[in-house]
Amino acid sequence: MSNKKPDTSHTKLNTDYLVIGSGLAGLYAAHYASKFGKVLIVTKSTVKESNSYWAQGGIAAALDPEDSAVFHSEDTINAGRGLCNIEAVDVLVKEGKERILDLIELGMVFDSDEEGLKFGLEGGHSKRRVLHAGGNSTGQGMVEFLISSVEKNSNIEVLELASVTDLVSDGKSCSGAWAYNQEENEYILINAKATVLATGGASALFERTTNPDGATGEGLDLAYRAGAELMDMEFIQFHPTAFYSDSGETFLITEAVRGEGAHLVNREGKRFMNKYHGLGELAPRDIVSKSIYDELKESGSKYVYLTLSHLERPFIIKRFSNIYGLCMNQGLDLTCDLIPVAPAAHYTIGGVRTGLMGETNLSGLYACGEVTCTGVHGANRLASNSLLECIVFAKRVIDGANKYFETSAGLNIEPGQPGIFSNTDSKDQESFDNIKNEIQNLNTHVLGIVRNGADIKDYISKLVSIIEESRTLSGWFAYKILSMGNMSRLIAESALYREESRGAHLRSDFPEEKEDLKTHIVNRLGMEPYQVKL
Repeated sequence: MSNKKPDTSHTKLNTDYLVIGSGLAGLYAAHYASKFGKVLIVTKSTVKESNSYWAQGGIAAALDPEDSAVFHSEDTINAGRGLCNIEAVDVLVKEGKERILDLIELGMVFDSDEEGLKFGLEGGHSKRRVLHAGGNSTGQGMVEFLISSVEKNSNIEVLELASVTDLVSDGKSCSGAWAYNQEENEYILINAKATVLATGGASALFERTTNPDGATGEGLDLAYRAGAELMDMEFIQFHPTAFYSDSGETFLITEAVRGEGAHLVNREGKRFMNKYHGLGELAPRDIVSKSIYDELKESGSKYVYLTLSHLERPFIIKRFSNIYGLCMNQGLDLTCDLIPVAPAAHYTIGGVRTGLMGETNLSGLYACGEVTCTGVHGANRLASNSLLECIVFAKRVIDGANKYFETSAGLNIEPGQPGIFSNTDSKDQESFDNIKNEIQNLNTHVLGIVRNGADIKDYISKLVSIIEESRTLSGWFAYKILSMGNMSRLIAESALYREESRGAHLRSDFPEEKEDLKTHIVNRLGMEPYQVKL
């Protein structure tokens, strides 16, 4: 941002662990780190406003005696379409079981019956292994459980309504961050031994999304501008079944609905998934989303339907009480009506490139959760692996940071100046909204489920003009559009670079997978995208 000094004074804070973000990954990292030192959580909203909190799906773990980590690994790798980091998958499925048992020991309650834990089935899974809490409110249940733990912990401080504007970095290392406290109109320089990014993904860059409005990849942009590597940015996963309304209002209808037997039907009321894949409605997400896309293109309709009318009404109401209520608010009964659905941008598979301990290419900077790319998801995330990834790698991040402390003599990086938010002028709100909507609309139409090289090239040129236009905006408005523009550009450039169709990335001009593209595409500031072999 600007090289000018901030127009307000700033305070300084020191901590052992700075955790940026308050979703499941951030909260778990903070909870575990508090055993070893002081923790500061910084969140731009509140601890309840995160993708994790709104996650309807469950958390997958091979805890059933008839299941195994081997089966879970095979399902994850099959869904990932040849791009999974096998070591990361091995860590996920083996340590995932341990982390779940840790949570249960701490008092976390998952749904169970007289026979023990209840396991659900979701698309791409060969076994029933998905745990839920409160039916389809698993993310909320886990986040609220950890918030309760954090609030009681004297070693953890939470700073809400504070936007991190920049990481303190010299391009090789990171020693903290600049934040702007919205309520106090004050800048804060936070010095930290270890900085943990847990800011979530970027699916709100799209017009139709299941994510909160703020999930536009700001954490990814922070890391990128600081010199961190981003990887696999072309892979944006679309959830097949988001509620469709003409008003644009939408909400997620969890994968578990199909896991319990719901059918997808077209406007003639006919099931269609079996003609696309042998698993029908339980095919991996990339296949279900593409199948719905093809149905809509052929019919000219804007949505298909979910039907549960063949299932037991009491079971549906009890098992999916939240979704039942949301549908009733729309004048539809989940138990007997056809529910209109269409795909929506849901999960950012790519992200900050990390190793198995959550380490980045910048010393002192770690990342966990959706903001990362551990390689565990490959080209297509297996349903309900995301919450598991959060807790598994959140612990590893802190273990990695603790080892880093043993060899680090401490960093003394010149902090520079933060991005200026304090001169934001409310008169720019309308222009900001228009530019933001334009970016989201273009992303939806050009970088959606199926892409085309010629369209992407035109879009990149147009994006340059949009970013230039945003420089006339003031303060936070300019910062936000520049961040959205940066991340949209990286998604587009990576999508253009990958001249094949694989998993969540589909090119109409390159419809097949290519053996020589079993690689990862890496982006770094000041460099052209480059490939990394598996």
